[in-house]
Formats: sequence, C-alpha cells, structure tokens
Amino acid sequence: MKQQIIISGRGGQGVLFATRLLAEAGLEMGLDVLTSETHGMAMRGGTVISHIKVGSFKSPLIRKGLADTGLFFSDSNVTIHGGYIKPDGFRVVNTGRDGAYAAVDATRYAKETGSLLVTNLVLLGYAVSQGTLFCNEAVMRKVIKKASNPRHVDLNLRGFERGLQL
Repeated sequence: MKQQIIISGRGGQGVLFATRLLAEAGLEMGLDVLTSETHGMAMRGGTVISHIKVGSFKSPLIRKGLADTGLFFSDSNVTIHGGYIKPDGFRVVNTGRDGAYAAVDATRYAKETGSLLVTNLVLLGYAVSQGTLFCNEAVMRKVIKKASNPRHVDLNLRGFERGLQL
C-alpha cells in the first residue's frame, strides 16, 4: 500500500487535525507514515498544506503532480494547491459548486450536525466512503475516538458519520 495525500485549507479549518487522524490511521494499520505541514501561516486565515505519505517513502514532501488524493477545505485552495494532484487523482472539495472534482458542501452538513468545527471531518468521512483513502471507516472511527479531545469525541464522530452518509 502506497498513497500520497495532500490536505489544503486555511488556518483554523482543521487541516492539522485531519492530517493527524490520517497519520494515526496509517500507524494503527501498521503502515509507514510520513507527514509534513506548512503551518507557519496557520493563524486563522493563512493558507496551510499538509503532505501525508503512507507506505515506503524516503521523503515526506510530495512533488507537484504526484498526489493520489487531495482534500481541499475550500474551493479557493484548489487554485493554490490543486497542481499537487496527479491528472487521474481524486479531489474532494468543500464547495457547493460543480467542477472537475468531487464537490461536497461540508460546511452545510457540518452546520446540520450542530457545529462548523466538524467541517473537516465531514469531508474526511466523504473521502473515506468513496474508497479513495488507504483506511476504512472502522479504523478512522477508532482513531477519532483516540485522538479527539474527550469533550469533542461525540461531535467529531457525528461529523465523520455525516460525511460517510453523503
């Protein structure tokens, strides 16, 4: 199993938490995992990108045009970091607009669950449900329970489950 994933968003959208969840899922499955994040700009509003490599890789950074999957927490990030995804790669974008990607209005569905804080988990749940990530929903549920702040476990799981249903 080898997979290269990028997550792109703005600071405060949960890019780093989603990265941690995917890394923990890989470790839970006994896979090698490398991550790299640019979070110097992570103060609310700055652009953030994370690279996640699952499998036997030497370097944590993904070259442009080689990522298998991209999770974009806003459609503006497709313009900024979309070039990292290979031509036949899978793009999941938090947007209500159609495009050359899987459009999911994760913000709207997160509101329906009771909190915008789970927008990232809605998008992650959708990506897992599509079979485009290396892990399955059972592994991700286990990791969410383990990695979440105890006060937010139920909310985080609701957001993830909502994404699975889409």
